[in-house]
Amino acid sequence: MLIQDTILINDWHPIARSADIVEGKPVAARLLGEDLVLWRSADGEIHAWRDLCIHRGAKLSLGKATKTTLACPYHGWVYNGEGRCIRFPAHPEQCPPAKAQATVYQARERYNTIWVSLGEPECDIPVFPEWDNQRFKAVVCGPYKVRAGGPRLIENFLDVAHFPFVHQGSLGDLEHTALSDYQVDVTPDEIVANDICVWQPNPIGVGQGAYMHYIYKVLRPLTAYLAKQDEDNSGLALLFTITPVDIDHSLVWTYEATTTKDESDEEIIKFQEGILFEDIPVVESQRPELLPLDLQAELHLRSDRLSIAYRRWLREKGVTFGTA
Repeated sequence: MLIQDTILINDWHPIARSADIVEGKPVAARLLGEDLVLWRSADGEIHAWRDLCIHRGAKLSLGKATKTTLACPYHGWVYNGEGRCIRFPAHPEQCPPAKAQATVYQARERYNTIWVSLGEPECDIPVFPEWDNQRFKAVVCGPYKVRAGGPRLIENFLDVAHFPFVHQGSLGDLEHTALSDYQVDVTPDEIVANDICVWQPNPIGVGQGAYMHYIYKVLRPLTAYLAKQDEDNSGLALLFTITPVDIDHSLVWTYEATTTKDESDEEIIKFQEGILFEDIPVVESQRPELLPLDLQAELHLRSDRLSIAYRRWLREKGVTFGTA
């Protein structure tokens, strides 16, 4: 494992869409600098292992999965669902020893996504209450590859002041650049900013302008949430989470729940992609690449209150990945 950051090792991270992990087809993935193999057994259970056969180091993701086992592509060593090697084809009469064991990680499915933890998670997968709320229509957007660290991407998600300049015509308007003041509450478990009011020309992708009232929450170091609504209670909620592939390589996932149910999934995804694709060049251009946690390293304004709180929160939690 290349990245030694305990809080991230013990967290849950989205790694693949559920529909992409089917029985009989192992899939390679990468998380926190660790190569993984994902495979689904006949009972529907998802397995996430280190992508390494302990015999000669071949990638298990190149191997063959059956209903209950995964075999190495090099010498055919067969592993059961618990990661225990149960057969040496070159010596079928020999019982493999207990140390013939793949490295097994925790894997779960939620929001039509496979989530993996490389450690011992103290918390559940982040909660997105609108996902199962019948008032909303929920869609998965992503994953999208970005050459930037997770903290930079999360801070960009929390930043409202860039809307008129990066998202002009959708989330922002150059005639409405002033931001109202807002309060940020910080606990060991989360950061919450309530009622940030913003004028938006096309706030929920249906082409109608409105003043939107935002609530932001930081739930984990690389997971944030927002909910916004207009005066008619129309709006949407987003769960935004980053998969830390490597120090400078991330996967971006957006889970959207919207009250505008007449939109197709494709229209919702297209709108969210349009926003993200405007953000990516700016975030990838930021220097330093690592998010500075020393507040003296950059200048800050009152409108940066939420990102300041996020930086302090990361420092207090001892997050080193993607930070400086």
